[in-house]
Amino acid sequence: MRLVKNEPVERMEGPYPRRWWALLVLCLSLLIIVMANTALTVAAPDMTRDLGLSSADLQWVIDGYTVPYAALMLLLGAIGDKYSRRGALVLGLVVFGGGAIAGYLAGSAGAVIAARAVMGVGAALIMPATLSLLAATFPRRERAKAITLWTATAGLAIAAGPVVAGALLRDHGWASTFLINVPIAAVAIVAAFVLVPPSKAGHHDRIDYVGGLLSVICTGALVYMIIEGPHFGWGAKAVTAAVVAGVGLIAFVLWELRHPRPILDVRRFTERRFAGSNLAVALFFLAVFGAFYYLTQHLQFVLGYDALDTGVRMLPLAGAVFVGSALTGYLTPRVGMKWTVSAGMVGGTAALALLTRVDAGSSYGDFVAPLIILGLAIGLALSPCTDAIMGSFPEAELGVGGAVNDTSLELGGSLGIAILGSLLGTSYSDHLADATRGGRLPADALATAQDSVGAGYAVAQGIGDKARALAEQAAHASSPQQAAQLKAQAQQLAEGAGQMSHAVGSSFADAVAHTSLVGAVILGAGTVLVAVLLPRRDKARAEQPEQEKEPQLSDAG
Repeated sequence: MRLVKNEPVERMEGPYPRRWWALLVLCLSLLIIVMANTALTVAAPDMTRDLGLSSADLQWVIDGYTVPYAALMLLLGAIGDKYSRRGALVLGLVVFGGGAIAGYLAGSAGAVIAARAVMGVGAALIMPATLSLLAATFPRRERAKAITLWTATAGLAIAAGPVVAGALLRDHGWASTFLINVPIAAVAIVAAFVLVPPSKAGHHDRIDYVGGLLSVICTGALVYMIIEGPHFGWGAKAVTAAVVAGVGLIAFVLWELRHPRPILDVRRFTERRFAGSNLAVALFFLAVFGAFYYLTQHLQFVLGYDALDTGVRMLPLAGAVFVGSALTGYLTPRVGMKWTVSAGMVGGTAALALLTRVDAGSSYGDFVAPLIILGLAIGLALSPCTDAIMGSFPEAELGVGGAVNDTSLELGGSLGIAILGSLLGTSYSDHLADATRGGRLPADALATAQDSVGAGYAVAQGIGDKARALAEQAAHASSPQQAAQLKAQAQQLAEGAGQMSHAVGSSFADAVAHTSLVGAVILGAGTVLVAVLLPRRDKARAEQPEQEKEPQLSDAG
Protein backbone atom coordinates (compact mmCIF):
# COMPACT_ATOMS: atom_id res chain seq x y z
CA MET A 1 0.00 0.00 0.00
CA ARG A 2 1.36 3.39 -0.97
CA LEU A 3 1.85 5.92 1.80
CA VAL A 4 0.56 8.82 -0.31
CA LYS A 5 -3.04 8.40 -1.42
CA ASN A 6 -3.24 8.96 -5.19
CA GLU A 7 -6.00 6.59 -6.29
CA PRO A 8 -9.20 8.40 -7.30
CA VAL A 9 -12.42 7.21 -5.68
CA GLU A 10 -14.06 6.43 -9.02
CA ARG A 11 -11.65 3.53 -9.54
CA MET A 12 -12.58 1.89 -6.25
CA GLU A 13 -15.23 -0.74 -5.83
CA GLY A 14 -17.72 1.09 -3.67
CA PRO A 15 -17.15 4.19 -1.52
CA TYR A 16 -13.67 5.23 -0.42
CA PRO A 17 -12.95 2.95 2.59
CA ARG A 18 -11.09 5.55 4.65
CA ARG A 19 -13.48 8.41 4.03
CA TRP A 20 -14.25 8.89 7.75
CA TRP A 21 -10.52 9.22 8.46
CA ALA A 22 -10.35 11.74 5.64
CA LEU A 23 -13.19 13.64 7.32
CA LEU A 24 -11.08 13.84 10.47
CA VAL A 25 -8.36 15.61 8.47
CA LEU A 26 -10.89 18.05 7.04
CA CYS A 27 -12.31 18.74 10.49
CA LEU A 28 -8.81 19.35 11.91
CA SER A 29 -8.25 21.88 9.13
CA LEU A 30 -11.54 23.58 9.94
CA LEU A 31 -10.68 23.58 13.65
CA ILE A 32 -7.64 25.83 13.31
CA ILE A 33 -9.47 28.33 11.07
CA VAL A 34 -12.16 28.94 13.70
CA MET A 35 -9.78 28.74 16.66
CA ALA A 36 -7.59 31.42 15.09
CA ASN A 37 -10.33 33.97 15.83
CA THR A 38 -11.81 32.67 19.08
CA ALA A 39 -8.39 32.23 20.70
CA LEU A 40 -7.53 35.83 19.85
CA THR A 41 -10.48 37.15 21.85
CA VAL A 42 -8.88 36.05 25.13
CA ALA A 43 -5.32 37.00 24.08
CA ALA A 44 -6.31 40.53 23.02
CA PRO A 45 -5.89 42.20 26.46
CA ASP A 46 -2.30 40.94 26.87
CA MET A 47 -1.46 41.83 23.27
CA THR A 48 -2.89 45.33 23.72
CA ARG A 49 -0.78 45.92 26.82
CA ASP A 50 2.49 44.50 25.46
CA LEU A 51 2.34 46.15 22.03
CA GLY A 52 0.61 49.35 23.13
CA LEU A 53 -2.21 48.82 20.64
CA SER A 54 -4.78 51.52 20.06
CA SER A 55 -8.42 50.52 19.68
CA ALA A 56 -7.99 50.87 15.89
CA ASP A 57 -4.88 48.67 15.95
CA LEU A 58 -6.69 45.97 17.92
CA GLN A 59 -9.67 46.09 15.59
CA TRP A 60 -7.45 45.50 12.57
CA VAL A 61 -5.49 42.76 14.34
CA ILE A 62 -8.83 40.96 14.56
CA ASP A 63 -10.18 41.93 11.14
CA GLY A 64 -6.94 41.81 9.16
CA TYR A 65 -7.74 38.09 9.01
CA THR A 66 -11.35 38.58 7.94
CA VAL A 67 -10.94 40.78 4.85
CA PRO A 68 -8.69 38.49 2.73
CA TYR A 69 -10.49 35.42 4.07
CA ALA A 70 -13.92 36.57 2.89
CA ALA A 71 -12.72 38.27 -0.30
CA LEU A 72 -10.65 35.44 -1.77
CA MET A 73 -12.75 32.34 -1.03
CA LEU A 74 -14.83 32.30 -4.20
CA LEU A 75 -11.91 32.72 -6.59
CA LEU A 76 -9.65 30.28 -4.70
CA GLY A 77 -12.49 27.76 -4.47
CA ALA A 78 -12.86 27.84 -8.27
CA ILE A 79 -9.09 27.45 -8.73
CA GLY A 80 -9.15 24.44 -6.40
CA ASP A 81 -11.97 22.89 -8.44
CA LYS A 82 -9.98 23.21 -11.67
CA TYR A 83 -6.52 22.21 -10.51
CA SER A 84 -6.57 20.35 -7.19
CA ARG A 85 -8.82 20.51 -4.14
CA ARG A 86 -6.37 18.59 -2.01
CA GLY A 87 -3.57 20.78 -3.33
CA ALA A 88 -5.54 23.87 -2.29
CA LEU A 89 -6.04 22.39 1.17
CA VAL A 90 -2.35 21.59 1.64
CA LEU A 91 -1.18 24.93 0.24
CA GLY A 92 -3.65 26.71 2.51
CA LEU A 93 -2.35 24.84 5.55
CA VAL A 94 1.23 25.79 4.64
CA VAL A 95 0.33 29.47 4.20
CA PHE A 96 -1.77 29.45 7.36
CA GLY A 97 1.00 27.84 9.40
CA GLY A 98 3.56 30.30 8.01
CA GLY A 99 1.34 33.21 9.00
CA ALA A 100 0.96 31.75 12.50
CA ILE A 101 4.74 31.50 12.91
CA ALA A 102 5.08 35.11 11.68
CA GLY A 103 2.48 36.15 14.27
CA TYR A 104 4.46 34.40 17.01
CA LEU A 105 7.61 36.31 16.00
CA ALA A 106 5.86 39.68 15.50
CA GLY A 107 6.86 42.57 17.71
CA SER A 108 4.67 45.40 16.46
CA ALA A 109 1.06 46.09 15.57
CA GLY A 110 1.84 46.20 11.84
CA ALA A 111 3.64 42.87 11.93
CA VAL A 112 0.78 41.18 13.78
CA ILE A 113 -1.80 42.59 11.34
CA ALA A 114 0.30 41.40 8.37
CA ALA A 115 0.63 37.93 9.92
CA ARG A 116 -3.10 37.74 10.47
CA ALA A 117 -3.70 38.77 6.84
CA VAL A 118 -1.45 35.94 5.64
CA MET A 119 -3.42 33.54 7.85
CA GLY A 120 -6.59 34.89 6.24
CA VAL A 121 -5.26 34.02 2.78
CA GLY A 122 -4.49 30.50 4.01
CA ALA A 123 -7.98 30.19 5.48
CA ALA A 124 -9.49 31.27 2.15
CA LEU A 125 -7.75 28.29 0.54
CA ILE A 126 -8.59 25.83 3.32
CA MET A 127 -12.24 26.54 4.03
CA PRO A 128 -13.82 25.86 0.60
CA ALA A 129 -11.42 22.94 0.09
CA THR A 130 -12.69 21.18 3.22
CA LEU A 131 -16.30 21.26 2.04
CA SER A 132 -15.53 20.42 -1.59
CA LEU A 133 -13.37 17.45 -0.57
CA LEU A 134 -16.06 16.30 1.84
CA ALA A 135 -18.71 16.42 -0.88
CA ALA A 136 -16.43 14.72 -3.40
CA THR A 137 -15.38 11.93 -1.03
CA PHE A 138 -18.71 10.94 0.53
CA PRO A 139 -21.59 9.36 -1.37
CA ARG A 140 -24.79 11.38 -1.33
CA ARG A 141 -26.49 9.14 1.23
CA GLU A 142 -23.72 9.81 3.79
CA ARG A 143 -22.94 13.43 2.99
CA ALA A 144 -25.49 14.95 5.38
CA LYS A 145 -24.00 12.99 8.28
CA ALA A 146 -20.47 14.08 7.32
CA ILE A 147 -21.55 17.73 7.06
CA THR A 148 -23.19 17.41 10.47
CA LEU A 149 -19.85 16.36 11.98
CA TRP A 150 -18.11 19.18 10.08
CA THR A 151 -20.56 21.69 11.56
CA ALA A 152 -20.18 20.23 15.06
CA THR A 153 -16.42 20.73 14.74
CA ALA A 154 -17.00 24.44 14.14
CA GLY A 155 -19.04 24.59 17.36
CA LEU A 156 -16.29 22.79 19.25
CA ALA A 157 -13.67 25.21 17.90
CA ILE A 158 -15.66 28.23 19.10
CA ALA A 159 -15.23 27.06 22.68
CA ALA A 160 -11.90 25.24 22.31
CA GLY A 161 -10.01 28.35 21.16
CA PRO A 162 -10.46 30.28 24.41
CA VAL A 163 -9.78 27.17 26.54
CA VAL A 164 -6.48 26.35 24.84
CA ALA A 165 -5.43 30.01 24.62
CA GLY A 166 -6.36 30.57 28.26
CA ALA A 167 -4.25 27.61 29.37
CA LEU A 168 -1.26 28.95 27.42
CA LEU A 169 -1.66 32.49 28.75
CA ARG A 170 -1.29 31.33 32.34
CA ASP A 171 2.40 30.55 31.75
CA HIS A 172 3.25 32.13 28.40
CA GLY A 173 2.74 35.38 26.50
CA TRP A 174 0.10 36.20 23.92
CA ALA A 175 2.43 35.16 21.07
CA SER A 176 2.09 31.53 22.14
CA THR A 177 -1.56 31.56 21.05
CA PHE A 178 -0.42 31.79 17.43
CA LEU A 179 1.50 28.54 17.84
CA ILE A 180 -1.69 26.61 18.66
CA ASN A 181 -2.24 26.30 14.93
CA VAL A 182 1.22 25.15 13.83
CA PRO A 183 1.31 21.52 15.09
CA ILE A 184 -2.30 20.95 14.00
CA ALA A 185 -1.52 22.32 10.54
CA ALA A 186 1.60 20.11 10.29
CA VAL A 187 -0.35 16.99 11.24
CA ALA A 188 -3.15 17.90 8.82
CA ILE A 189 -0.68 18.37 5.93
CA VAL A 190 0.83 14.93 6.39
CA ALA A 191 -2.54 13.29 6.98
CA ALA A 192 -4.00 14.96 3.88
CA PHE A 193 -1.54 13.11 1.65
CA VAL A 194 -2.08 9.81 3.46
CA LEU A 195 -5.85 9.86 4.01
CA VAL A 196 -7.51 12.39 1.67
CA PRO A 197 -7.87 11.26 -1.95
CA PRO A 198 -6.98 13.68 -4.74
CA SER A 199 -9.88 15.51 -6.31
CA LYS A 200 -10.63 18.04 -9.00
CA ALA A 201 -13.47 18.65 -11.41
CA GLY A 202 -13.66 15.98 -14.11
CA HIS A 203 -14.66 18.60 -16.67
CA HIS A 204 -13.91 22.24 -15.94
CA ASP A 205 -13.74 25.05 -18.48
CA ARG A 206 -11.48 28.07 -18.26
CA ILE A 207 -11.87 29.96 -14.99
CA ASP A 208 -13.83 33.20 -15.16
CA TYR A 209 -11.00 35.31 -13.75
CA VAL A 210 -12.78 38.61 -14.44
CA GLY A 211 -15.76 37.46 -12.40
CA GLY A 212 -13.38 36.18 -9.73
CA LEU A 213 -11.58 39.53 -9.58
CA LEU A 214 -14.88 41.39 -9.33
CA SER A 215 -15.94 39.09 -6.48
CA VAL A 216 -12.69 39.85 -4.65
CA ILE A 217 -13.22 43.61 -5.08
CA CYS A 218 -16.89 43.76 -4.06
CA THR A 219 -16.61 41.27 -1.16
CA GLY A 220 -13.39 42.80 0.16
CA ALA A 221 -14.80 46.32 -0.03
CA LEU A 222 -18.05 45.20 1.60
CA VAL A 223 -16.28 43.57 4.55
CA TYR A 224 -13.97 46.59 4.89
CA MET A 225 -17.00 48.88 4.98
CA ILE A 226 -18.70 46.68 7.58
CA ILE A 227 -15.61 46.91 9.78
CA GLU A 228 -14.62 50.53 9.19
CA GLY A 229 -18.01 52.30 9.31
CA PRO A 230 -19.51 51.15 12.63
CA HIS A 231 -16.21 51.17 14.52
CA PHE A 232 -14.40 54.23 13.18
CA GLY A 233 -17.17 56.37 11.73
CA TRP A 234 -18.56 56.91 8.27
CA GLY A 235 -15.69 58.97 6.95
CA ALA A 236 -14.07 58.95 3.54
CA LYS A 237 -12.65 55.42 3.86
CA ALA A 238 -15.95 53.79 4.82
CA VAL A 239 -17.96 55.72 2.22
CA THR A 240 -15.44 54.92 -0.51
CA ALA A 241 -15.55 51.24 0.44
CA ALA A 242 -19.37 51.33 0.31
CA VAL A 243 -19.32 52.84 -3.19
CA VAL A 244 -16.72 50.33 -4.41
CA ALA A 245 -18.72 47.45 -2.91
CA GLY A 246 -21.95 48.64 -4.56
CA VAL A 247 -20.44 49.27 -7.98
CA GLY A 248 -18.42 46.04 -7.76
CA LEU A 249 -21.50 44.00 -6.88
CA ILE A 250 -23.51 45.43 -9.79
CA ALA A 251 -20.60 44.80 -12.17
CA PHE A 252 -20.17 41.26 -10.83
CA VAL A 253 -23.86 40.37 -11.28
CA LEU A 254 -24.04 41.84 -14.79
CA TRP A 255 -20.84 40.09 -15.84
CA GLU A 256 -21.92 36.74 -14.42
CA LEU A 257 -25.34 36.94 -16.10
CA ARG A 258 -23.72 37.48 -19.49
CA HIS A 259 -20.74 35.12 -19.14
CA PRO A 260 -21.24 31.66 -20.71
CA ARG A 261 -19.21 29.98 -17.93
CA PRO A 262 -19.55 32.21 -14.86
CA ILE A 263 -17.50 31.62 -11.74
CA LEU A 264 -20.81 31.76 -9.87
CA ASP A 265 -24.17 31.44 -11.57
CA VAL A 266 -26.03 34.18 -9.68
CA ARG A 267 -29.35 32.81 -10.99
CA ARG A 268 -29.08 30.22 -8.24
CA PHE A 269 -30.12 32.89 -5.77
CA THR A 270 -33.57 32.86 -7.35
CA GLU A 271 -33.99 29.29 -6.05
CA ARG A 272 -35.81 29.39 -2.71
CA ARG A 273 -33.89 26.54 -1.12
CA PHE A 274 -30.50 28.01 -2.04
CA ALA A 275 -31.36 31.61 -1.15
CA GLY A 276 -33.03 30.64 2.11
CA SER A 277 -30.10 28.46 3.18
CA ASN A 278 -27.54 31.21 2.55
CA LEU A 279 -29.67 33.76 4.37
CA ALA A 280 -30.06 31.41 7.34
CA VAL A 281 -26.28 30.84 7.56
CA ALA A 282 -25.55 34.58 7.39
CA LEU A 283 -28.18 35.52 9.98
CA PHE A 284 -27.21 32.74 12.34
CA PHE A 285 -23.55 33.69 12.39
CA LEU A 286 -24.51 37.34 12.74
CA ALA A 287 -26.15 36.33 16.02
CA VAL A 288 -23.49 33.80 17.11
CA PHE A 289 -20.40 35.95 16.43
CA GLY A 290 -22.06 39.04 17.87
CA ALA A 291 -23.13 37.22 21.04
CA PHE A 292 -19.74 35.56 21.44
CA TYR A 293 -18.09 38.99 21.12
CA TYR A 294 -19.89 40.47 24.11
CA LEU A 295 -20.37 37.34 26.22
CA THR A 296 -16.62 36.71 26.46
CA GLN A 297 -16.11 40.33 27.52
CA HIS A 298 -18.82 40.05 30.17
CA LEU A 299 -17.34 36.86 31.60
CA GLN A 300 -13.81 38.29 31.67
CA PHE A 301 -14.35 41.88 32.76
CA VAL A 302 -17.63 41.98 34.67
CA LEU A 303 -17.58 38.53 36.30
CA GLY A 304 -13.80 38.54 36.65
CA TYR A 305 -12.90 35.18 35.08
CA ASP A 306 -9.45 34.76 33.59
CA ALA A 307 -8.91 33.59 30.02
CA LEU A 308 -8.94 29.87 30.82
CA ASP A 309 -11.98 30.09 33.09
CA THR A 310 -13.81 32.04 30.39
CA GLY A 311 -13.09 29.37 27.81
CA VAL A 312 -14.20 26.58 30.13
CA ARG A 313 -17.47 28.39 30.77
CA MET A 314 -18.18 28.53 27.04
CA LEU A 315 -17.99 24.73 26.76
CA PRO A 316 -21.74 24.17 27.29
CA LEU A 317 -22.24 25.79 23.89
CA ALA A 318 -19.87 23.30 22.23
CA GLY A 319 -21.49 20.31 23.89
CA ALA A 320 -24.94 21.52 22.88
CA VAL A 321 -23.80 21.88 19.25
CA PHE A 322 -23.01 18.15 19.19
CA VAL A 323 -26.42 17.32 20.65
CA GLY A 324 -28.18 19.61 18.19
CA SER A 325 -26.23 18.05 15.31
CA ALA A 326 -27.35 14.58 16.40
CA LEU A 327 -30.94 15.80 16.55
CA THR A 328 -30.85 17.33 13.07
CA GLY A 329 -29.40 14.10 11.67
CA TYR A 330 -32.49 12.33 13.01
CA LEU A 331 -35.13 15.00 12.35
CA THR A 332 -34.24 16.45 8.94
CA PRO A 333 -34.84 13.24 6.92
CA ARG A 334 -38.21 12.87 8.67
CA VAL A 335 -39.68 16.39 8.80
CA GLY A 336 -37.61 18.22 6.20
CA MET A 337 -34.98 20.95 6.46
CA LYS A 338 -37.57 23.75 6.51
CA TRP A 339 -38.72 22.70 9.98
CA THR A 340 -35.34 21.87 11.49
CA VAL A 341 -33.77 25.10 10.22
CA SER A 342 -36.74 27.14 11.39
CA ALA A 343 -36.66 25.42 14.79
CA GLY A 344 -32.96 26.16 15.10
CA MET A 345 -33.45 29.83 14.26
CA VAL A 346 -36.32 30.08 16.75
CA GLY A 347 -34.00 28.55 19.35
CA GLY A 348 -31.28 31.08 18.53
CA THR A 349 -33.80 33.90 18.87
CA ALA A 350 -34.93 32.50 22.23
CA ALA A 351 -31.31 32.32 23.46
CA LEU A 352 -30.75 35.99 22.65
CA ALA A 353 -34.09 36.88 24.24
CA LEU A 354 -32.99 35.19 27.48
CA LEU A 355 -29.88 37.39 27.50
CA THR A 356 -32.08 40.48 27.71
CA ARG A 357 -32.56 39.60 31.41
CA VAL A 358 -28.86 40.20 32.17
CA ASP A 359 -28.28 42.90 34.79
CA ALA A 360 -25.68 43.99 37.31
CA GLY A 361 -26.55 41.10 39.63
CA SER A 362 -26.32 38.35 37.01
CA SER A 363 -23.94 35.46 37.66
CA TYR A 364 -22.56 32.80 35.31
CA GLY A 365 -25.61 30.67 36.03
CA ASP A 366 -27.74 33.17 34.12
CA PHE A 367 -25.69 32.48 30.98
CA VAL A 368 -25.78 28.68 31.01
CA ALA A 369 -29.29 28.25 29.57
CA PRO A 370 -28.75 30.75 26.71
CA LEU A 371 -25.43 29.08 25.82
CA ILE A 372 -27.00 25.62 25.74
CA ILE A 373 -30.01 26.77 23.70
CA LEU A 374 -27.74 28.65 21.27
CA GLY A 375 -25.56 25.55 20.83
CA LEU A 376 -28.58 23.34 20.18
CA ALA A 377 -29.82 25.90 17.67
CA ILE A 378 -26.50 25.94 15.80
CA GLY A 379 -26.51 22.16 15.55
CA LEU A 380 -30.11 22.05 14.35
CA ALA A 381 -29.97 24.76 11.71
CA LEU A 382 -26.55 24.91 10.08
CA SER A 383 -25.93 21.35 8.89
CA PRO A 384 -29.09 21.18 6.72
CA CYS A 385 -28.29 24.61 5.25
CA THR A 386 -24.73 23.65 4.37
CA ASP A 387 -25.93 20.37 2.85
CA ALA A 388 -28.53 22.25 0.78
CA ILE A 389 -25.99 24.80 -0.47
CA MET A 390 -23.45 22.13 -1.44
CA GLY A 391 -26.19 20.05 -3.09
CA SER A 392 -27.04 22.97 -5.36
CA PHE A 393 -23.70 22.75 -7.19
CA PRO A 394 -22.53 20.15 -9.70
CA GLU A 395 -19.37 18.13 -9.12
CA ALA A 396 -17.30 20.55 -11.18
CA GLU A 397 -18.14 23.45 -8.83
CA LEU A 398 -17.93 21.92 -5.35
CA GLY A 399 -15.17 24.33 -4.34
CA VAL A 400 -17.32 27.26 -5.44
CA GLY A 401 -20.21 25.80 -3.44
CA GLY A 402 -18.05 25.59 -0.33
CA ALA A 403 -16.88 29.15 -0.92
CA VAL A 404 -20.46 30.45 -1.20
CA ASN A 405 -21.42 28.75 2.07
CA ASP A 406 -18.34 30.05 3.84
CA THR A 407 -18.69 33.57 2.45
CA SER A 408 -22.25 33.72 3.80
CA LEU A 409 -20.90 32.56 7.15
CA GLU A 410 -18.08 35.10 7.18
CA LEU A 411 -20.24 38.01 6.04
CA GLY A 412 -22.76 37.17 8.73
CA GLY A 413 -20.05 36.98 11.38
CA SER A 414 -18.53 40.28 10.27
CA LEU A 415 -21.93 41.95 10.34
CA GLY A 416 -22.62 40.52 13.79
CA ILE A 417 -19.44 41.89 15.31
CA ALA A 418 -19.81 45.21 13.47
CA ILE A 419 -23.51 45.85 14.10
CA LEU A 420 -23.95 44.29 17.53
CA GLY A 421 -20.45 45.30 18.63
CA SER A 422 -21.04 48.92 17.62
CA LEU A 423 -24.43 48.92 19.30
CA LEU A 424 -22.90 47.42 22.43
CA GLY A 425 -20.26 50.15 22.58
CA THR A 426 -22.78 52.95 22.09
CA SER A 427 -25.19 51.51 24.64
CA TYR A 428 -22.41 50.99 27.21
CA SER A 429 -21.13 54.53 26.72
CA ASP A 430 -24.60 56.04 27.13
CA HIS A 431 -25.43 53.98 30.22
CA LEU A 432 -22.08 54.84 31.82
CA ALA A 433 -22.63 58.56 31.21
CA ASP A 434 -26.02 58.29 32.91
CA ALA A 435 -24.65 56.24 35.81
CA THR A 436 -21.85 58.72 36.56
CA ARG A 437 -23.85 61.90 36.01
CA GLY A 438 -23.59 64.19 39.03
CA GLY A 439 -20.31 62.64 40.18
CA ARG A 440 -16.89 64.22 40.31
CA LEU A 441 -15.29 62.10 37.59
CA PRO A 442 -13.20 64.33 35.28
CA ALA A 443 -14.43 64.56 31.69
CA ASP A 444 -11.26 63.02 30.24
CA ALA A 445 -11.47 60.09 32.66
CA LEU A 446 -15.11 59.52 31.71
CA ALA A 447 -14.24 59.63 28.01
CA THR A 448 -11.54 57.02 28.61
CA ALA A 449 -13.91 54.81 30.59
CA GLN A 450 -16.55 55.03 27.86
CA ASP A 451 -14.15 53.59 25.27
CA SER A 452 -14.63 49.99 26.47
CA VAL A 453 -15.52 47.97 29.53
CA GLY A 454 -11.83 47.15 30.02
CA ALA A 455 -10.93 50.85 29.93
CA GLY A 456 -13.75 51.56 32.41
CA TYR A 457 -12.38 49.11 34.94
CA ALA A 458 -8.88 50.50 34.36
CA VAL A 459 -10.15 53.98 35.28
CA ALA A 460 -11.77 52.57 38.42
CA GLN A 461 -8.54 50.78 39.30
CA GLY A 462 -6.58 54.00 38.78
CA ILE A 463 -8.85 55.82 41.23
CA GLY A 464 -8.37 52.98 43.70
CA ASP A 465 -4.59 53.17 43.29
CA LYS A 466 -4.70 56.89 44.12
CA ALA A 467 -6.75 56.09 47.22
CA ARG A 468 -4.19 53.55 48.42
CA ALA A 469 -1.34 55.98 47.74
CA LEU A 470 -3.04 58.65 49.85
CA ALA A 471 -3.67 56.14 52.64
CA GLU A 472 0.05 55.30 52.69
CA GLN A 473 0.91 59.03 52.81
CA ALA A 474 -1.49 59.43 55.73
CA ALA A 475 0.37 56.72 57.65
CA HIS A 476 3.56 58.80 57.37
CA ALA A 477 2.01 62.26 57.77
CA SER A 478 3.89 64.82 59.82
CA SER A 479 0.84 65.90 61.83
CA PRO A 480 -2.50 64.41 62.98
CA GLN A 481 -4.41 67.06 61.03
CA GLN A 482 -2.63 66.22 57.78
CA ALA A 483 -3.12 62.50 58.42
CA ALA A 484 -6.85 62.99 58.97
CA GLN A 485 -7.16 65.07 55.83
CA LEU A 486 -5.31 62.48 53.74
CA LYS A 487 -7.38 59.64 55.20
CA ALA A 488 -10.60 61.47 54.35
CA GLN A 489 -9.43 62.02 50.77
CA ALA A 490 -8.34 58.38 50.50
CA GLN A 491 -11.71 57.17 51.79
CA GLN A 492 -13.54 59.43 49.37
CA LEU A 493 -11.47 58.16 46.45
CA ALA A 494 -11.94 54.53 47.55
CA GLU A 495 -15.69 55.01 47.62
CA GLY A 496 -15.48 56.66 44.21
CA ALA A 497 -13.49 53.71 42.86
CA GLY A 498 -16.12 51.29 44.12
CA GLN A 499 -18.93 53.37 42.66
CA MET A 500 -17.08 53.64 39.34
CA SER A 501 -16.48 49.89 39.20
CA HIS A 502 -20.16 49.22 39.91
CA ALA A 503 -21.21 51.76 37.29
CA VAL A 504 -18.98 50.13 34.66
CA GLY A 505 -20.29 46.64 35.43
CA SER A 506 -23.94 47.63 35.53
CA SER A 507 -23.61 49.76 32.38
CA PHE A 508 -22.04 46.89 30.46
CA ALA A 509 -24.67 44.45 31.73
CA ASP A 510 -27.40 46.82 30.57
CA ALA A 511 -25.65 47.14 27.21
CA VAL A 512 -25.53 43.34 26.86
CA ALA A 513 -29.27 43.14 27.56
CA HIS A 514 -30.04 45.94 25.07
CA THR A 515 -27.80 44.49 22.36
CA SER A 516 -29.29 41.03 22.86
CA LEU A 517 -32.76 42.46 22.35
CA VAL A 518 -31.75 43.97 19.02
CA GLY A 519 -30.03 40.73 18.02
CA ALA A 520 -33.15 38.75 18.92
CA VAL A 521 -35.31 41.08 16.80
CA ILE A 522 -32.96 40.75 13.81
CA LEU A 523 -32.77 36.96 14.07
CA GLY A 524 -36.50 36.67 14.74
CA ALA A 525 -37.38 38.69 11.64
CA GLY A 526 -34.87 36.65 9.67
CA THR A 527 -36.46 33.44 10.94
CA VAL A 528 -39.80 34.44 9.44
CA LEU A 529 -38.17 35.32 6.11
CA VAL A 530 -36.19 32.07 5.96
CA ALA A 531 -39.29 30.06 6.84
CA VAL A 532 -41.12 31.70 3.94
CA LEU A 533 -38.24 31.14 1.51
CA LEU A 534 -37.50 27.50 2.25
CA PRO A 535 -39.80 25.09 0.40
CA ARG A 536 -41.59 22.33 2.31
CA ARG A 537 -39.98 19.67 0.16
CA ASP A 538 -37.35 19.84 -2.55
CA LYS A 539 -39.19 17.76 -5.15
CA ALA A 540 -36.56 18.15 -7.81
CA ARG A 541 -33.92 16.85 -5.46
CA ALA A 542 -36.08 13.99 -4.27
CA GLU A 543 -36.71 12.88 -7.84
CA GLN A 544 -33.07 13.19 -8.89
CA PRO A 545 -31.68 9.79 -9.97
CA GLU A 546 -29.28 8.34 -7.45
CA GLN A 547 -26.46 8.05 -9.97
CA GLU A 548 -26.63 11.82 -10.55
CA LYS A 549 -26.36 12.49 -6.84
CA GLU A 550 -23.16 10.54 -6.38
CA PRO A 551 -20.03 12.73 -6.61
CA GLN A 552 -17.23 11.73 -8.90
CA LEU A 553 -13.53 12.37 -8.57
CA SER A 554 -11.07 12.94 -11.35
CA ASP A 555 -7.82 11.13 -11.79
CA ALA A 556 -5.63 14.11 -10.96
CA GLY A 557 -5.31 16.51 -8.12
